[in-house]
Amino acid sequence: MRRKRVLPLAALMLCTPALAGTAPAVAAPQTAPAAEPAAAPTGPLRILLTNDDGYNAPGIRKAFDRLTAAGHDVTIVAPLTNQSGTGTKMMSGAPTIAVKHPEPKVWAVDGTPGDSVAFGLAEVFAGKAPDLVVSGTNFGPNVAGLATHSGTVGGAVAALESGVPAIALSTGGLSAPDPVTTVNAMGPTLDFAVKLIDRLRVRARSGPLLPKGVGLNVNHPIVGADGKGTAAGVATTFQDPQNFLEPDFTDAGDGTWKVGVKVALKPAAKGGDVEAVAAGRIAVSPMNSDWNTGPADHAVTSALIAGLRP
Repeated sequence: MRRKRVLPLAALMLCTPALAGTAPAVAAPQTAPAAEPAAAPTGPLRILLTNDDGYNAPGIRKAFDRLTAAGHDVTIVAPLTNQSGTGTKMMSGAPTIAVKHPEPKVWAVDGTPGDSVAFGLAEVFAGKAPDLVVSGTNFGPNVAGLATHSGTVGGAVAALESGVPAIALSTGGLSAPDPVTTVNAMGPTLDFAVKLIDRLRVRARSGPLLPKGVGLNVNHPIVGADGKGTAAGVATTFQDPQNFLEPDFTDAGDGTWKVGVKVALKPAAKGGDVEAVAAGRIAVSPMNSDWNTGPADHAVTSALIAGLRP
């Protein structure tokens, strides 16, 4: 079964301060039409780097430095402020979106990750799409039902919808770690990302980096007390169907409710991303950019509606 998307753990997210100052408002970018995947270049890649924690968050800055050090041409086009949990939301109805260009190779979009990618493809990379969109690395895991609502994954989905190969990167285990430990663990996450991207480039040869419409959701566990440990391995996984974050409503007695979040982790699906991350392995799940399921589900639906008439 094909699966997609992701919701980050709100309790694990760190807020990113907004960029001070004013900015010109530009028209809300329209998502570029889907295109055939371009052939992978034989050398370093042109990468659009985005995230949902904000353009100046530690994860995206570390990703910029590490990918640049690996020889790639990296441009940050990311949200101005923290957009964790926005999923695939795009502000397509907004008349304008403010965009800032605070430093070379960095664009800050006052919108969602999807808006950022749309602006990047339409304006920053106008005329020639990037070879790859990388979204992350994110604070906290984006596995199971969390993936469906993740802004990190949402940024990658926006790229896939426009025919651009994409990878979502997240750093975190299934419990809330110390933020410093998570930042430390971003180093191993990005070391793996560099290896993965190089593998894609070499294997693609004259073809696309990834099959059309298919991206990768990569979840790197936190290993060791300091977060600098080595993962136990790499696993090809799928999105575990469970959603282990449950809303917790408390009636305040005055017509309002306080809302919290409870973690109710259920037994992990064998071969899923939750199982892999819990075992200290890197979970790599293929994802698509639409809501289609597999042939078996299509057959079940056909049987269900057989004989029905308007």
